[in-house]
Amino acid sequence: MVPVFFRNLRGIFLFLHGTVSNYNYSIMDTNDRFLNLPFPVTVCDTEGILIHMNAAAEAQFARDGGRALLGTNLFDCHPPAAQEKIRALMRDRAGNIYTVEKHGKKKLIYQAPWYRDGEFAGLVEISFEVPPVLPNFKRD
Repeated sequence: MVPVFFRNLRGIFLFLHGTVSNYNYSIMDTNDRFLNLPFPVTVCDTEGILIHMNAAAEAQFARDGGRALLGTNLFDCHPPAAQEKIRALMRDRAGNIYTVEKHGKKKLIYQAPWYRDGEFAGLVEISFEVPPVLPNFKRD
């Protein structure tokens, strides 16, 4: 049986490509899709104000306030090095992918710019747990 992670991975990136990269979409118009995703999704505006989080993100950040974090500035909860990275992503309209490990669990973090009516509107971040062994398939 293929783990859920792998069954969902293709859909995750197709979803993100259609939602984040395509200027015809708006993050705020796709809330119904975000709400049902099984991994945390957070969205901030161009000032770093958290404007959206799905149920999985609310659960992930429950100890920090969960849904009450909406309307707060993400720069207030990140160390200076992370703040500079976020500012650079916003300035350059760039994406970022990295992994973190906490409490024995490894997660992949994907950050990307999002657009409203063709104009930069902020950043979207997803995170999902990565299995301990991640196969790599060459498809040349």
